[in-house]
Amino acid sequence: MQDCLTPDVYFVTGTDTDAGKTVCCQALLQAANRQQLSTLAYKPIAAGCELTQYGLRNQDALLLQKASSLTVAYELLNPIAFTAAIAPHIAAQLENKPIEQGYISQGLERLKSLQSQVIIIEGAGGWRLPLNADETLADWVAMQKLPVILVVGMKLGCLNHAMLTYETIISDGLKVVGWIANQVEEEMSFYAQNLALLKHKIHAPMIAEIPYLNNVSEQDLSSYVDFDFTNNKIM
Repeated sequence: MQDCLTPDVYFVTGTDTDAGKTVCCQALLQAANRQQLSTLAYKPIAAGCELTQYGLRNQDALLLQKASSLTVAYELLNPIAFTAAIAPHIAAQLENKPIEQGYISQGLERLKSLQSQVIIIEGAGGWRLPLNADETLADWVAMQKLPVILVVGMKLGCLNHAMLTYETIISDGLKVVGWIANQVEEEMSFYAQNLALLKHKIHAPMIAEIPYLNNVSEQDLSSYVDFDFTNNKIM
């Protein structure tokens, strides 16, 4: 762990849109809080926002705001918000609001200045989320050289998605510091066998195994996380 002026930043990506990144980010924030570390979340891009009296608000971003130990204005946590629940680069075209990597970087630097010890960044969609016709969010993560946590939504088809995503992150020159098995279905056939293969194929520690839960936004998920943020290793 670095001093509080230089927070440890982790980028959380998923095997696909419905892998459960937000739930896993909630769990990571709660686990860091439990380790007596100050935390902030960053969801730079959110598509699928509701217009409120305070402006556009995304339910996932609000959940991450609640799970963070430090309080910041919503706009710092989620600077790029679109109404339509569609691919962000399409929403950006429709609203004539281009997504710029520099703007995302500025947002992260603002959060870094607020003296949190851990910042959890939730990506949007999967690893190769387009920002426009030429750039992806992965390009920004690579530019920032961020450590990555991979969320695997445990369901039929997850093996292929997980291995392809993991291999691509590595080929992009980044480190996967851990991965999370998130049970997005109440029952998955041969769950244990699928989990065993993922542990064999992903050469990074499984730092959390989150079961299928109801009303997950109201729960403390920290007990499912096995990661020491102070030393960046499994506990």
